[in-house]
Amino acid sequence: MKRLAACLALLPGVAQAGPLFVDDAAGLPAPHLYSGGWEHFVGGGVAAFDCNEDGLPELFAAGGSDPAALFINRSRPGGRLQFEAGALAPLKGVTGAFPLDVDGDGLLDLAVLRVGPNVMLRGLGGCRFEEATERWHLPLRDAWTTAFTAIWEPGQDWPTVVMGNYVDRRDPDGPFEACDTSEVIRPEGRAFGPVEQISPGWCTLSALISDWQRSGVPELRLSNDRHYYVTGGYEQMFRLSPLRERTDWKKVSLWGMGIASRDITGDGLPEVMMTSMGDQVLQFNRGTGFEEAPYAVGATAHRPHIGDDGRPSTGWHAEFGDVDNDGLADLFLSKGNVDQMPSMAMHDPNSLLMQGADGHFTEAAASAGIASMARGRGAALVDLNADGLLDLAVVNRRAPMELWRNVTPEPGHWTAVELRQPGANTHAVGAWVELRAQGRVQAQEVTIGGGHAGGSAVALHFGLGAATGAELRVIWPDGVRTDWQPARIDAVTPVHRAPL
Repeated sequence: MKRLAACLALLPGVAQAGPLFVDDAAGLPAPHLYSGGWEHFVGGGVAAFDCNEDGLPELFAAGGSDPAALFINRSRPGGRLQFEAGALAPLKGVTGAFPLDVDGDGLLDLAVLRVGPNVMLRGLGGCRFEEATERWHLPLRDAWTTAFTAIWEPGQDWPTVVMGNYVDRRDPDGPFEACDTSEVIRPEGRAFGPVEQISPGWCTLSALISDWQRSGVPELRLSNDRHYYVTGGYEQMFRLSPLRERTDWKKVSLWGMGIASRDITGDGLPEVMMTSMGDQVLQFNRGTGFEEAPYAVGATAHRPHIGDDGRPSTGWHAEFGDVDNDGLADLFLSKGNVDQMPSMAMHDPNSLLMQGADGHFTEAAASAGIASMARGRGAALVDLNADGLLDLAVVNRRAPMELWRNVTPEPGHWTAVELRQPGANTHAVGAWVELRAQGRVQAQEVTIGGGHAGGSAVALHFGLGAATGAELRVIWPDGVRTDWQPARIDAVTPVHRAPL
């Protein structure tokens, strides 16, 4: 199927409807696998971020019982995906990683999640890193960390971070009903300080801080795995300051693996997608609460869409992105059996759900050439070769990492908005970008977290369809709004905030 799709893309005069990808995994310096025993059934995240400031995202991939890997992007603009091995001190037990500029020096750092004490890697420029875990006073706890999110609270020079932990490996009565607690770690000056426990824990696998209500008050959402909490647990929402669980919204219990968020209805409020064993759950944001999308919307992706395995699917990483640049956010879901779970599909292809103008989603992974049967885990849907099309990296359990280059024929126009501000929070986490073109407004938030064990720190990508002009404005994290300004078409639009 992959060869057929690639051949069709190269034949002149052959019409190809919908998105299309080609396999560029040969562009990695060596095959990379996420390996290990039961402690690495989950995790396997990948972080995408530009650590040498050349405009191309690098990839940091978890290895589980094998070392994590850093891949330096050497792709030519618009060309094949090509990476070389980066210099990285050996790190094993890694479940995932998230990029963020912790110390406000303008260089991206890495929060590395592990089975064992977590690690903070300080970026030095040129894709070099030094460990700063103890210097930054990150608590050294021997936990099984599988989720991460962060925000800069008002007046703080350092981020508040959340470490979401899974099963308590030290519980002699585990693993079932042996969920570990998670931590909210507040700043203290220019380091990490007070720790608040989230207890009881419900086996958290994904976390995301977002301004869900667009009220200027970010809140923490946790996705939890019913497989181990068994009873009593649910998906959680917390107010951050002071830390307090919200109980005024409908509770949902599922085998929660990942979270994705984006406004797909045009009202400016971010919807939420939660992956699970069985149905993948899309919820519409109604401002005062969340409403589950009807089955007819086409987002459940509950069984394999090709092959003869009719057992339920297992979803992991979820990520919204406009794959064909038509101005409508699509949705990628990595899939794969936990390991050998007989009640779930063993041959479980990834899903690519393309959004139509009526808001309904249609499965396109097979025709796009990315319906891999490997046990997918973390993923990154980002532009890896600076051509304005979102490419795809997928980390697999006990199977080689995959790279897919987007070669969709006749895509729409696009812009990518890159925010910077002086002082702390250089990448403007918590900011919103609103973009209007042809009578429609798209909104995206700069966040850290979500997905499955990995995230990206790249410019916000907007598809524009046939529009040849667009305007944007920024709502900075402190609520200050810019005027509407022209966006660059088919190029990155940098917006740098002037010093106050």
